[in-house]
Amino acid sequence: MAPQRALPDFLRIVPDEPPARVRRHTAHMTRKIIAIGGGKVMVPHGLPETTAIDQEIVRLAGREGPRFLFIPTASDDAPDYCEAITRHFGKRLGCSVDVLDLVKRSVAHSGLAERILGADIIYVGGGNTLRMMKLWRRRGIDDLLREACICGKVLCGLSAGAICWFRQGNSDSRKFSNPDDDSLIRVSGLGLVDALLCPHYDVEANRERSLENMMRRTPGVAIALENCTAIQIVDDRYRILSTRRGKQAYRVCWRRGRYLREPLKACEDFRALGTLLDG
Repeated sequence: MAPQRALPDFLRIVPDEPPARVRRHTAHMTRKIIAIGGGKVMVPHGLPETTAIDQEIVRLAGREGPRFLFIPTASDDAPDYCEAITRHFGKRLGCSVDVLDLVKRSVAHSGLAERILGADIIYVGGGNTLRMMKLWRRRGIDDLLREACICGKVLCGLSAGAICWFRQGNSDSRKFSNPDDDSLIRVSGLGLVDALLCPHYDVEANRERSLENMMRRTPGVAIALENCTAIQIVDDRYRILSTRRGKQAYRVCWRRGRYLREPLKACEDFRALGTLLDG
């Protein structure tokens, strides 16, 4: 029997044992993630607020007319959302768009693997992160997305679609079952980045305080993204992207009883990811 190849270091934080086909992939590959903090995508006129970031997503695929898979699980496969993404990334940005409905349709696992691993770009939409992650784990989507990472697919998304790539996220999932509940909870993601991700940091009044309190009980660091900002990770390097002047991200953590919040400004240059995530 041939020896199994080790998983890359950034996947070893995932608690679940990956399937054998994942372990057979070489560790010499490139992780490509763009996690967006928020921004209006469904706009009646003009461009979505995240357009410049979306253009970088398409560029990162490295080919003309990339195969783009939209996974709208967190929004319950909302038709208007699917139409907006298809129009934006298809007609405007030149992708070949496929929509993977998981809430309203039943797809065989073999079909799921073919569509997920056949895509160049996998974009996860916003909505109820907790419900999405539960459904993914029941259907085996989580393992397929980890395999897609190892295969070098571009993994991206907004809000819930940003949280999912990280170890954990600061999520408003409770409001979807109770609109009066504005509490924020910690939700476990796929663990492809060893940090907690907080979206919408500048537009929801309780995000900043909630994150501060959440990080008291959470090891490591959190990346807080304002709307119209994103963190781009390529292999073991990162940079912050922004489509609006003055928008930025933050690195937050508790150290020796002190809460630290470091601004991360948009920059063209990539920096070492290890220095960002070092606890």
